[in-house]
Amino acid sequence: MTEQDQKQLGNILWAIADQLRGAMNADDFRDYMLSFLFLRYLSDNYEAAAQKELGSDYPDTQHQPNTTPLQLWYDRNPGDIAEFEKQMRRKVHYVIKPQHLWGSIAEMARTQNEELLRTLHDGFKYIENESFESTFQGLFSEINLDSEKLGKKYSDRNAKLCTIITKIAEGLAQFSTDSDTLGDAYEYLIGQFASGSGKKAGEFYTPQQISSILSGIVTLDSQEPSTGKRKHLDSVLDFACGSGSLLLNVRRQLDSHGISKIYGQEKNITTYNLARMNMLLHGVKDSEFEIFHGDTLLNEWDMLREANPAKKPYFDAVVANPPFSYRWEPTEVIGEDVRFKNYGLAPKSAADFAFLLHGFHYLKPEGVMAIILPHGVLFRGGAEERIRRKLLEDGNIDTVIGLPANLFYSTGIPVCILVLKKCKKPDDVLFINASEHFEKGKRQNRLLPKHIDKIIDTYQFRRKEERYSRCVPMEEIETNDYNLNISRYISTAVLEEEVDLSAVNRELLALDKKIVAATKKHNEFLKELGLPPLP
Repeated sequence: MTEQDQKQLGNILWAIADQLRGAMNADDFRDYMLSFLFLRYLSDNYEAAAQKELGSDYPDTQHQPNTTPLQLWYDRNPGDIAEFEKQMRRKVHYVIKPQHLWGSIAEMARTQNEELLRTLHDGFKYIENESFESTFQGLFSEINLDSEKLGKKYSDRNAKLCTIITKIAEGLAQFSTDSDTLGDAYEYLIGQFASGSGKKAGEFYTPQQISSILSGIVTLDSQEPSTGKRKHLDSVLDFACGSGSLLLNVRRQLDSHGISKIYGQEKNITTYNLARMNMLLHGVKDSEFEIFHGDTLLNEWDMLREANPAKKPYFDAVVANPPFSYRWEPTEVIGEDVRFKNYGLAPKSAADFAFLLHGFHYLKPEGVMAIILPHGVLFRGGAEERIRRKLLEDGNIDTVIGLPANLFYSTGIPVCILVLKKCKKPDDVLFINASEHFEKGKRQNRLLPKHIDKIIDTYQFRRKEERYSRCVPMEEIETNDYNLNISRYISTAVLEEEVDLSAVNRELLALDKKIVAATKKHNEFLKELGLPPLP
């Protein structure tokens, strides 16, 4: 599918959302729209696998257009259903009942079937609790099919859903529904909803171009980036994963088998559900990822609190775009937490370093971490200075990348990327000032592929370039009191052109001679006219 097709599909779906939203705000409608897109993908993927599994037994519904082939097969072969579903669980890792497939739901919507709403209720419940080997409880919890925003009476809500689903079905009809296509449409819609949600968007969406920088960095060999990409990662963690787009970007950098397992954590229930759908919709099997709903700073994930060192998880790569300068409530108990006790606690007003230390704690010795943070972490004093100093003295900060302002939907402030390693070879810190390299947009600035490639290439080969990048020895950082403000190490001031004073003097003397000659000539004209000369 071409980029133009992807954009066209995204535009069609966004136009439907804009047209049908009605009494709902963008955030409410997003959940309906994305859930139906998700159901469409699950159904198409499942039916394609069912057709392959059943072969010549897969029914032709040409003369029975109001039913799905799978429903017809179930009706004809009731004794074989259990064995068929067992095979499907083994091959595609999930089961969907024929009446819950998108084709059945779309047909009910087209014919204004009064049972549509009840069927959707049952279908969502089945997918959450029974479709997959691992339960996905609450996957559709943000979609209130009984909301008065759809209508006050059952019949009104049913009719509204019939309209929404019919329009989506018509919009999707002309497009392929493989995981890449629908996955791209899903990401596009998340981006569009993010754009319309302003500051709230920061909770769930990291712009793709920034994701590409982080994923490009962590998939390179951690000790020798110049040797190129790693072929395989056992695990990758994003502890503030939002809709999961950053994790999926890391997966795309390798291939579908390049990561054994993806781990994410998300505090917001809506975005937690978006992330789980997003994984499945991009063809990540339920056994290949684990997303946990809980507070990262309180470390609520039991898996990460494992006391046995042999069982405690550590990750090849850690990526994150945590909320900027998040207010938190550090306690004495948290101060003794193994993640923080060697560094001290980040201040109440800004948990940026608390997030960083959480991810860094779970990084493998040979791993690499890339995290997006506000510029303040580079130079703020107090507790943050002490944390920054220890990370630098221990040789853990590898690279500091300054990005342009206004790249995010949620904030216009410029941000930086910190690259950290527990074991790094260079004893200096690479600074990259990419703040002036971008394309200006009406609402957001954009990084073009050439800007992204330049950043990754500079990191990979530790390139030095005047006014752009420089490797700074630790001695110089120490003399600057461990302040990492990029402008201290890379000058961005525009140099004034050097003035040649002797040349200026010669020019002034020449001008003086011209003035004397012109005055003399002018006075001669005045004399001829009988007028007094100029002084």
